[in-house]
Amino acid sequence: MNIVEILEQAIQSDDIVLKEALTASCLDYCSQNEVSAPRDFVPTLFLHPSYASKCHIVDPKDLPARKDFDSKEGLATLVHAVAHIEYSAIDLALDAVYRYSQMHMAYKKDWLEVASDEIRHFKMLEALLHQLGYVYGDFPVHSGLFDAGVHTAHNLLDRMAIVPRYYEASGLDVNPQIIKKLDNKRKNKEVKQLIDTLMLIYAEEIDHVFKGDKWFKYVCAQEGVEEGQEEVAYFDILARYKLLSKHRPHVNVEARKEAGFSCSEILKLGAKVCS
Repeated sequence: MNIVEILEQAIQSDDIVLKEALTASCLDYCSQNEVSAPRDFVPTLFLHPSYASKCHIVDPKDLPARKDFDSKEGLATLVHAVAHIEYSAIDLALDAVYRYSQMHMAYKKDWLEVASDEIRHFKMLEALLHQLGYVYGDFPVHSGLFDAGVHTAHNLLDRMAIVPRYYEASGLDVNPQIIKKLDNKRKNKEVKQLIDTLMLIYAEEIDHVFKGDKWFKYVCAQEGVEEGQEEVAYFDILARYKLLSKHRPHVNVEARKEAGFSCSEILKLGAKVCS
């Protein structure tokens, strides 16, 4: 099996069924075989996200506000926004295997498993979108996660810091707040379905961030970062990417601790208390 070619096809495809089949094939193969890219392999830097053929991409500030969850359209805008995050995360997880092919098999299996989870999450949200009368691509999206992947393509340490340990970890802060806002509308069957889906995503995203934390610390050691200095390296990277000034009204202390963050890091990110 030429796993490099299969991953490249999966990353560039806008067909979720094909992505799922190719991801499952790679995961099955990697669970039973050692896989390495050719010595002369140079990964492609993808210039456009795979969803560009389906979605209208706009600047984040041009996205419509999502406030009215009582109407089907209002709820659909929220479902679509979460589905877009999950779709973007599929390609990032696949790219983590494709681009950093020097990493060993445990790393490859971890991120193929993450991609498989993200596909399942997306399909659940897509099904709910269809129930509401919409499809993925009916609302505008931004390319923030894709851009983060491009910006970190040159450096695995940056990728692990920025994608799972920053963006996915931020989802752990936001997800419970969305559920809280929806809770008084759970008598609506679509809202109840969305809450159940968000709770499942939340539980599995903790594991995804934990995997990012594990491999961030592994690469720190490989690159000569002294034990105990990983926190310094992390915040240096966030500073380089100008992410330290982002306001976090809610920092999910328990979820971040479960995902590998230290209390020192959590306090620096804006939590009032951590013990």
